[in-house]
Amino acid sequence: MVIALPPATVPPTAVIPTHAVSHSSPAPHGWTTYTVRSGDTLTGLAATFRTTPRSIAVKNGITDGRRLWAGSTIQVPARASATAKAAPRSTGRHLASHRVRSGETLYDIAARYGTTVSAIAKASGISPRSFIQPGQTVRVLVRGGTSGVKATSSGGTTSRGTGYRVQPGDTLLGIAATHGRTVSSLVKANGLRGTTIYAGQRLVLPGTAARRSSPSSLPNTFAGRTYPAKVVLNAARNRQILAKRHTPTRAQTKALVAATARRHGVDPRLALAISMQESGWNQKQVSVANAVGIMQVIPSGGDWASSLVGRKLDLLDPQDNVTAGVVMLRALTRMAATEDQAIAGYYQGLASVRSRGMFTDTKGYVTNIKSLKGRM
Repeated sequence: MVIALPPATVPPTAVIPTHAVSHSSPAPHGWTTYTVRSGDTLTGLAATFRTTPRSIAVKNGITDGRRLWAGSTIQVPARASATAKAAPRSTGRHLASHRVRSGETLYDIAARYGTTVSAIAKASGISPRSFIQPGQTVRVLVRGGTSGVKATSSGGTTSRGTGYRVQPGDTLLGIAATHGRTVSSLVKANGLRGTTIYAGQRLVLPGTAARRSSPSSLPNTFAGRTYPAKVVLNAARNRQILAKRHTPTRAQTKALVAATARRHGVDPRLALAISMQESGWNQKQVSVANAVGIMQVIPSGGDWASSLVGRKLDLLDPQDNVTAGVVMLRALTRMAATEDQAIAGYYQGLASVRSRGMFTDTKGYVTNIKSLKGRM
């Protein structure tokens, strides 16, 4: 999740080598016509058609790799059974297009599709550290299907079940809790590759439309961890409260986090990165573990933060929520041996990090926070 800024410009020479590259046959089955799509790059097309960027550039007289216009036609290597258009191939993995949604980062997209940031960057002809912006198209290597199929956020759906249109501030966990479903059943029914959903997206609610009537019907696991019924119920209650409240916009939240961080002597970039990763700058986010709001603070963390500032903090209040997260972060950076350890402590707990080391998901969290921090 990152502020929407355009990707770094890739110099033409980085896409089209100026020196000759020897290949016995860049198109062993001849050439065929291809219509350029939004987001296509020479690097991505070369990967799709199993050739080199230079081969495509030379064949089409392209001297500037940035000048690929959507809708224009170029020549690409044909496959063995190619017809007038490049034939789709059924393989274990293929390149698909993903349109970036607000708040997404390359890390989020990679996690969703089960790939890596470097693989997406390579296929899309961008740097792994590039900014991505809503509406931009990136290329993702995915499993199953045929090449050229555009990946969508909803994936396949079942023919049975009720429909639901995602509202601003919704989470998959919240929808599951409200409608008496489980996160896993929603993921399966909608063919999702993760738990990321978007306002306006239409979901299928599988099975009967019975609403939850007991704590046992609420989702109680996240990242392989199971939480007590009391925690899950409190999370559901906080989620319902926040759903009815007016909360700050993302721009207002960003300004709030930065100002609060400066006031408490915390690097604003670090606070912004953590808050972006934790909630996407959304005060209405509440996890199954009852981590609340912009900074995703659990009640015990809120008590600790309250003792640090000398007053009771209300985690459902945006300013208090940010204050809690920031003062906790300040304490962690002072106690931890390194910034990496402080970041890990925010996610896993500093005592646990010190005694057990970073868990696998914690390492991924630290990597993403550092990447986000560099972009703030």
